Parts: sequence; C-alpha cells; structure tokens
Amino acid sequence: MTDISHKGLEPAVFAGGCFWCVEADFAKRPALKDIESGYTGGETDDPAYANAGAEGHREAVRVWYDPSDTSYRELVAYFFTIHDPTDAGGSFHDRGHTYTSAIYYATDAQKEVAEEVIETLVKANVFEKEITTQVEPLDTFWSAEEYHQNYADKNVGHYKLYRSASGRDDFKSEHKEEVFEALDL
Repeated sequence: MTDISHKGLEPAVFAGGCFWCVEADFAKRPALKDIESGYTGGETDDPAYANAGAEGHREAVRVWYDPSDTSYRELVAYFFTIHDPTDAGGSFHDRGHTYTSAIYYATDAQKEVAEEVIETLVKANVFEKEITTQVEPLDTFWSAEEYHQNYADKNVGHYKLYRSASGRDDFKSEHKEEVFEALDL
C-alpha cells in the first residue's frame, strides 16, 4: 500500500485466489488509486502468511477507488473476469479455503450490488457451473507482509511463471466480454 490519502475514496475488498494475481489484475485498472494485498474473514487478529489459512482467513485484496471515476458495480464485474467464481475449493491451482472466492462488503449498498451482479450473471448463464462466490460483511482487513505487496512487479520472473501455469489468463480472456455484456457495461 502506498502512503496516499484515502480521503474521498471508497474501499472494496475481494478474495479470488492468490492475492498476487488478484492484485496484479486490479493494478491494470487506471481508476484505482491504491491496492493492497492482505487477509480477512478469519477468527484471529493480525494473521500472517504462514497461518492465515489455518485461522480461517482468505487471501484478499483491498482496492481504493474514487466513485466519480469508476463504480463499485464495475469493480465487481471485473472481479468476476479475473478469477474462477465457480470453484468452491479454491481458484485455479491454489487450493483450500484461503483461496476461495468472496466479496467482502463494507456497506449495505455494496452488498446489494454484489448480490445483484451475481444474480444477473446466473440468469445470463455466463458460467457453465454454479457461482460459489460468498458475499460476506467486511470485518477487519489485515495487510499482508511487505514482500507480498506489488509482488508481480518485485518478482517478475517468478510471478510470470506462476501466473502462466495457473490458467487465470485463459479464464479471463474466455469470460471478460460475456461478463461485461451480461451486466450492460
């Protein structure tokens, strides 16, 4: 996370597998002002990479955006193109609860938008399987260790190998247009 003011910005938190990949994909959105990898959803305070999964946390990404530049609905739509929301056991080759799909809402309005997007995608039959993404209230978001922040930029070679092996890019190219079309975006 950068040392910028979040005044006037809204947070949005998404869990969609490895936070390195989710963070790198959201970094491609120019309307986002700040992006941070971390953990949320578990039962313990101040989790670390070594124990977050065992404590019920998911790897997640918090993005800060200006609602005059992009909408929460657009961010949720984009989220459904960058991970597999139909895999209840993880995302791509990352397995276990830590890597499962969730949208953590900070307000009732965010909850309504997330649920509406899911309902619309289901009705449009965008995915071949059932969407398993959970919509849960955001409690505390814990920042991941510094070496996880901006991982794709700091570890280009390793990240590219990890990313290409995951199948995430193929999924994105297969579903992006259909997701945005179904949501009239």
